[in-house]
Amino acid sequence: MKTLDTAAAPAIATVDLILFALGEAGLEVLLIRRGAAPFLDAWALPGGWIHTDEDADLDAAAHRILREKTGVATPYIEQLQTVGNATRDPRGWSLSVAYVALIGPGQAPAVRGGNAADAAWRPVETVLAEAGDLAFDHGDLLGLALARVRRKVEYSTLPVHLLPERFTLSELQSVYERVLGRRLDKSAFRKRMAEVDFVEPVPGEMRRGSNRPAQIYRLKEARSTAFFDRVL
Repeated sequence: MKTLDTAAAPAIATVDLILFALGEAGLEVLLIRRGAAPFLDAWALPGGWIHTDEDADLDAAAHRILREKTGVATPYIEQLQTVGNATRDPRGWSLSVAYVALIGPGQAPAVRGGNAADAAWRPVETVLAEAGDLAFDHGDLLGLALARVRRKVEYSTLPVHLLPERFTLSELQSVYERVLGRRLDKSAFRKRMAEVDFVEPVPGEMRRGSNRPAQIYRLKEARSTAFFDRVL
């Protein structure tokens, strides 16, 4: 009978962050260039060790690491998946809890932190085309995160977290279209947004443009994410 090896090293436990924002080329992801082994100089998702003496739970660890790596606290973050095996990290048996976070424009500059030698925002599709070059299994995690976001966009108000605090309905529709990669009917879109009742007009604030002024909206308090009764 096989006996338990009590001298075995404990598993490496980390949180990895897939941080999305909208750039000129569409959906972008924040990557860091590793400044230490393993995978020295390789691009990777930002992440960090779980601090058992500091983090009350996994969500607390994710928020702490996000602040340390980007300098901001995002209004939207959710747990994606936990992965773990003996081969994803050459240092030993490793598990990672992956989180997806969304931020509005200009909220998180590409900053350095921990063992990061550099950081940059890169178009998601470009990164996925070179996913095998990312450290660890981060290419797989990025693919899972993108699929989760695109599925959720079809039945929720998730894209509002990619906008600034104040926006027009046309800007909101544009975000949906850029994430989904297809056009949406204007009338049907606005009807769906009205049904879920998650935004409100900002009194007296209009966006001036070449056409008639557009009403400015903001997210309703305590309605961070609403869900549709059918997909777009």
